[in-house]
Amino acid sequence: MKPLNISPRLSRDFPLEARYLIGVSGGRDSVALLHWLVNLGYKKLIVCHLNHQLRGRTSDSDAHFVEKLVERYNQEFVRQAPRLPSSRIGKRSARPTTRIADLDFELGGVNVRALGAKQKISIETAAREARYKFFAETARRRKCKTIFLGHHADDLVETFLINLFRGAGTAGLSGMREISTRRIDDVDLAIVRPFLGVWRKEIAIYMREHRIEFREDASNKNLNPLRNRIRHRIIPYLEKILGRNIRPAIWRAAAIASEEEDWVDGQLPDSADVELSVATLRALPIALQRRAILKWLRAHNISEVRFDVIEHVRSLLDPTARVAKINLAHDRHARRRSGKIFIE
Repeated sequence: MKPLNISPRLSRDFPLEARYLIGVSGGRDSVALLHWLVNLGYKKLIVCHLNHQLRGRTSDSDAHFVEKLVERYNQEFVRQAPRLPSSRIGKRSARPTTRIADLDFELGGVNVRALGAKQKISIETAAREARYKFFAETARRRKCKTIFLGHHADDLVETFLINLFRGAGTAGLSGMREISTRRIDDVDLAIVRPFLGVWRKEIAIYMREHRIEFREDASNKNLNPLRNRIRHRIIPYLEKILGRNIRPAIWRAAAIASEEEDWVDGQLPDSADVELSVATLRALPIALQRRAILKWLRAHNISEVRFDVIEHVRSLLDPTARVAKINLAHDRHARRRSGKIFIE
């Protein structure tokens, strides 16, 4: 197999000897990431597992599997860093010497179905929000603000298509990034996705070659979730029509959008301000108005920031508008007063 080379930024900004969180569901991707990181030399990891309580005893078994996995790593010697096929992540690799893992385990539980019903959101959205909230709470308590996640190249392609069909701009099309920051309940959580340039089939090969056990999630074959329909129906159908593998091209489009988004984001004012100046926003081109509002809403932990939400907030810039209050998710509001826009 070709080696998975870690990027210079990953090795520079996230030294081996530091402690990090890692999200492990028990599925193939996250288990592969844990195996790869431990063998690479990241031995001070806090393994975080959230029981979504969606599949009864199966969900409990997933949690038990991850806990036992952590115990095994803490008991085993690691002799040499394994290798994964590399696509686009950097140019350097490392092969550590013998070492022992020193992992901790954090378990959480949320009734995701009840949470989704209460907030009137899909189970998938509720599960995602619950996971990140759990990660943020663990990060605050353990004083560790960086988490590794197992998203890979196919996840990036699927996210790109989902956001495209929803009418997203380049901010949404940039989707996942190898290294990003997400503000959750006043916690700035650094999210690192080392496998974002590695394809699902390559991870499957890695798992077989190293004979690594993982938990198979039967819900991945359920076509009700949009992501599964994109994965199992839409992408194969498009490839059949076009007569070629479309995934690398979509991956490149997402990477380009991400790089452009980083540049645009750097041109905008600091989004940590409590208030937005109406006069300052009016002076910007419409495209930058939208980006500034998006950045500001995200910085203040506003969820479900869609195009229509941004446009409603942008309507507060109109001096002739009589409406001075816009509804946001979870009973929050954006209000204009005395030339300022603020959240309440």
